[in-house]
Amino acid sequence: MRILSWNVNGIRAVVRKGLLDWLARDRPDVLCLQEIKARPEQVPPPARAPESYHVEWHPAQRPGYSGTATWSRIPPSAVARDFGVARFADEGRVLVTTHGDVELYNVYFPNGKSGLKRLQYKLRFYDSLLEHLVAEREAGKKLLVGGDYNTAHKPIDLAHPGQNKRISGFLVEERAWLDRLVEAGFVDTFRQFHPDEKEQYTWWSPLTKARERNVGWRIDYFFASDNLVSRVKDAFILPDVQGSDHCPVGVELD
Repeated sequence: MRILSWNVNGIRAVVRKGLLDWLARDRPDVLCLQEIKARPEQVPPPARAPESYHVEWHPAQRPGYSGTATWSRIPPSAVARDFGVARFADEGRVLVTTHGDVELYNVYFPNGKSGLKRLQYKLRFYDSLLEHLVAEREAGKKLLVGGDYNTAHKPIDLAHPGQNKRISGFLVEERAWLDRLVEAGFVDTFRQFHPDEKEQYTWWSPLTKARERNVGWRIDYFFASDNLVSRVKDAFILPDVQGSDHCPVGVELD
């Protein structure tokens, strides 16, 4: 299975920029979208039910904000929206689909840059989701957790780590959570195959034309649970795919 994840920063905008043409060329088995910023009825009909794909939607209650969607060639055998914590249920941030024996988490993690209150929300979301993932893994489930994590893990994962160490997205406490995720038995699939590769980013600030200079951050990931990671045959970034301030990331799963 070829599984991709992409923060599209507005599905209606990326449809106008050629999403469906790109989809027809790449033809992933599963595509996880984050930050769709729309309800299904607001999406142009060709993208509301794209040819050859089954679509699960999880929009935010707030209009034009957040939300996730998962497109798959074969309909999932089970679907869950959110992960059982009521205070995180209204922003459409977690969509779980089951494909064979794999539970695929499509997650749009909160951004903490707008202030302390939002950073605290992000950290609480992190902690609650990790508790849930650990419990699911201990129950024997095979988990693949993809999406926009909104944090660069290591200095290698952003162009200017020294300048950003006090900026949300590279704070010590945010990066420590990713350490805890790894300690809990989850593997950063991209670093499994590209442990020392530099200048590999998935988001670039549109305000400074950072993408043209490849001054970016790697904040989009697929983490696999340790009982699944042996079936991950490749992990990659697709920086040439345009249409959003993020680019897609992917894995090939046996």
